[in-house]
Amino acid sequence: MSSELGFAHFLAHSDGVARFILAAMLLMSVVTWFLILYKGGLAVRMRGRSRRFLEAFWQAPGLDAVAARLRDSGTADPFSNLVHQGLTAVEQHRARDASRRLVDAGTSDEFVTRALKKAIDEGAGRLEFGQVFLATVASTAPFIGLLGTVWGIYHALLAIGAAGDAGLDKVAGPVGEALIMTGLGLAVAIPAAVAYNFFARGTKRMRAELESFAYDVFVFLGTGAKSGVPVVAAERTLRPVSAGAAAAGGGTTQGA
Repeated sequence: MSSELGFAHFLAHSDGVARFILAAMLLMSVVTWFLILYKGGLAVRMRGRSRRFLEAFWQAPGLDAVAARLRDSGTADPFSNLVHQGLTAVEQHRARDASRRLVDAGTSDEFVTRALKKAIDEGAGRLEFGQVFLATVASTAPFIGLLGTVWGIYHALLAIGAAGDAGLDKVAGPVGEALIMTGLGLAVAIPAAVAYNFFARGTKRMRAELESFAYDVFVFLGTGAKSGVPVVAAERTLRPVSAGAAAAGGGTTQGA
C-alpha cells in the first residue's frame, strides 16, 4: 500500500484546481530564484563599480577630471550617476534661457539639490527591482499552499466516504498527500522572505551611503558655482538633465 502513496500518487489523482495551484507555486519559485540570482549578481557588480568610482573620485585633482572620467566610462553605478546628475544640473542652470521655465526655477543650490535627489532615487530604484514580487511571494505562498491542502483533504475525505472505510490506514495516506501542498508553499515562501530581507537591508544601506556622498558632492558643486570655477566647462557633451526628470527629483527624497 505504501507504493500507492506519495507525491506522484497525489499528482496523478489531483484535479484541475490542485494542478493550477501547483503550477502557480512552481512559477513563483522559478521567478523567485531568478530574482535572487539576478539581483545578487547585480548587487556584487554594482558594489564593485561603486568602490572603483569612489576611489577614483577622491583621488581626482578636481571635478573636471571626474567629469572626463564620466564621459569616458559612463555612469554604471549609483555614485557615478549622482555625480553626473549634479554636474549636468550646474551646467544646465548656468545655461538657462531668459524664459525661466518652472524646471529652472530657484537658485543653483536648489536646482542641484533636486538633481541629486533624483539620482539617489534612481540608484535605489535599480536595486529595488523585484523586491515587491519577493515580498508578495513570501506573504502569499504559504496561504496558497494551505488552499491546496484544504482542497486535497476535501477530495480525500470524499473518496474515503465513497469507499465506506474511515480507518486510520485509509485516512493517513490521502491526508498526508494533501499536506504536501503546505510544505511546498513554505518551500516557496521561505527563500523569498529571506531574499527580500537581505536585499531590502542592502538597499537601505546603499541609500544611506548615497545620501552621505550627495552631501559631499553638493558642497563641492556649490563651492565651485559660487566661486565662478567652471566645474564642467570641459564636459559640454554630458547628458543634460531633462525638464521632466529634474521636476520629478523634487518630489521625493531602495543598495545590497
